[in-house]
This record gives sequence, C-alpha cells and structure tokens, in this order.
Amino acid sequence: MAGVDLSGVPETTLWTLRNRAEEAMRPGSYLVDPEAVRLYRTLQDSGEDFQRFGKLSQSHPLRALAFDTVIADFLAGHPRGPVVALGEGLQTTYWRLGRPDVAWYSVDLPEVVDAQRRLLPEEQAITRIGRSALDDTWLEEVAAGPALITAEGLFMYLPKDEVHALIADLAARFPGGRLVYDAIPAWFSTMTVKGKVKLSDRYVAPPMPHAQTVSEAARLTDVIPGVASVRDVLLPPGRGVWANPAMRRLAGAPWVRDHRPSITLLTFAETG
Repeated sequence: MAGVDLSGVPETTLWTLRNRAEEAMRPGSYLVDPEAVRLYRTLQDSGEDFQRFGKLSQSHPLRALAFDTVIADFLAGHPRGPVVALGEGLQTTYWRLGRPDVAWYSVDLPEVVDAQRRLLPEEQAITRIGRSALDDTWLEEVAAGPALITAEGLFMYLPKDEVHALIADLAARFPGGRLVYDAIPAWFSTMTVKGKVKLSDRYVAPPMPHAQTVSEAARLTDVIPGVASVRDVLLPPGRGVWANPAMRRLAGAPWVRDHRPSITLLTFAETG
C-alpha cells in the first residue's frame, strides 16, 4: 500500500489522523478507533513523517467524539441516513460508528478521494465523490429530504460568503436535515493567516480565514434562509485538564464562549 502525497489544506487530514490514532492507542483511552490506528501504522511503515505535526492534541479526538454523538442521534431517528461528510479526508467515522447500514457520502477533492480509495476499506455503503464541497453539482447525487451533513475541519478554510451560500443550498436540498461543523475564533484565524501557527520546524498550519463565534452562529437563523435552529455543541470530557468539569462550565461562560473553538449544529426547516 503506497503512502499519501497531500499538501495545503488536504495535508491537514494527516494531522488529525495522527492525533486520533495516538489517542486511540493509549491504554484505557476514551476513543476507540481501530481503523485510524491501522491506517496510521500503515502510513508510518511507508515512511510518512507524522512528527512534523508537533505535539499531540486532544482537540481532534474529542471533536471526533462530539461529531459521532450528533451523527448517532440523527441516525436514531433516521436509521438509513443519509449521512454526507463534506471534506471528509481520512476520517474513520463510519467504522468508529460500527459500519452503520446507511447511505454514506464522502465528498472531497479528487486527490483526497484517490487517497481514500487506496488507503481505506472499500464499503458498499460509501459513495465517494471527488469534488469540492463548494461544487454544488454533488447535491444532485444525494436524495432530497432529511440528511445529516458533517463538515469536520473544513469551513474555516473557505470564504465566509461561500460557506453561507453552501449552507443555504443544503437547507433547500435537505429540509428537516441537520448540519454539524466546527469553527475557530477570530484571534486564532488571524494567527493562521499570518503564518504563526507553527507546529514544528517542518510544518506551519495553513491559513484559516473564516472565523465564527458562538454568538455569530446563534444569529444564523436570521442570516441564512432555511436555518430553523442553532445549537452550540460542547466537547465531551477527555483526559487531564480536558476532564475537569470546571472546563466545561467555563466554556459556556459569556466571556469565554466567543473566544474558543466551537462546534455548531444547525437544523434545517421542514418544507410545507
């Protein structure tokens, strides 16, 4: 099995894979992700330099668990899906959820989809679409109606107006559906644009020009047609300081919530 040659934003999928796999390999870890571990070890054996991503972080495995919970909640009411993963990269969500019998669509750039096909198991339930999430032609490949759409680690790399236009298109195509995505605060966005998020002497995080606060997300019902409700999704408990209940309370405090990364769950209006 060959390695993977990605650069720019697509390369970040290796960063998040490393953090998830390393957490999953810890004894007694809160994250069970055997497919991520398998893929990580395979790429290590092929010579992939994961050390360039610097220190380990719990932010990515905890984000993955938060997304898992949202997807599982949707599938409890819609057992056949569909689930649409925008910019899915080398995420292993489908296997972490136990290979659910749903229509699962993975939408990503052609070079990333090529890597998925070479490196991840082939699954009859998964349809891979090699297009940008902003290329709205992919919408026609998914049946209209309620769907769960994820954009994990994606929207911060895209222009704000194009993200809002995409959300409006999603709301029109998937009435009664839901969209879950993560966002970064303005201070962190500025650091990335200035090239100041240096993970190691070999890797600088790419620019993330799109920032969104919790308060800004709450106003999307008035900004984007078809958005019926907005919910701020907090990360689950992790290890160490991430397990401290005070951290969770602090994350919801008015003077903190607009300065931290966030996960937003949108519900789309029903038609008729």
